[in-house]
Amino acid sequence: MRSLDGRVALVTGAGSGIGRATAVRLAREGATVVALGHRQESADDVAAEIRRDGGTVLPVAADVADADAVRDVLDRVEAELGRLDVVVANAGVNGVWAPLEELAPQEWADTIATNLTGTFHTVRFAVPLLVRQGGAVVVVSSINGTRTFSNSGASAYATSKAGQVAFARMAAVELGPRGVRVNSVCPGAIDTEIDDNTEQRHTDGLGVPAEFPEGQIPLTGEEPGIAAQVAATIAYLVSDAASHVTGTEVFVDGGQSLVA
Repeated sequence: MRSLDGRVALVTGAGSGIGRATAVRLAREGATVVALGHRQESADDVAAEIRRDGGTVLPVAADVADADAVRDVLDRVEAELGRLDVVVANAGVNGVWAPLEELAPQEWADTIATNLTGTFHTVRFAVPLLVRQGGAVVVVSSINGTRTFSNSGASAYATSKAGQVAFARMAAVELGPRGVRVNSVCPGAIDTEIDDNTEQRHTDGLGVPAEFPEGQIPLTGEEPGIAAQVAATIAYLVSDAASHVTGTEVFVDGGQSLVA
């Protein structure tokens, strides 16, 4: 039996990478997936893949940093699907990585707005639906800002990721009595497209150099993980198999954060 039959799952950042892999995985587990992309084209693309596999999907588009846009998506979920059981707050950006004195205040604000405030918007507007029957939330954070601090120049990104974990823990305590579990996953090096959208300026020479003679990932050496591995962890956390798991972080990094 599929673990999410009859449930509705919202996945943000579903157009690519971890979000896409998660949307596809949850659909295979039986969920009706609300695939939220930054652009409608990317949402439609993953929706086509889900439908080819026989899944059910509602593709939508919104900027998670825009509170009104996220509210509109949740209103549509209620109107068209009538319930919401799972939320995967995955949408995020690497943003600009630069020395502190070169990082513009707006660049800092843009990263925080998408990664941290966007997570708040997603969960905040989902709560009224989630508490009706109980459910599960997974926040996609990172090893950066939680276990590792070696990516010099990534101050805005790491801060947003640390904030996500704190937010998830607070939400777990608040929403637990109403039947909603909240956890985080913290991926390490994962082969996705997010690095293609990272702007790095003058980060060479920042921080303390580290050498990894046998590779920086104990489990695989130089080989990064894949989005499907993170999606499998998320599928577990939102299933009944994790019914007593809340307020915790799961590191999906092959041990990278233990040595980096």
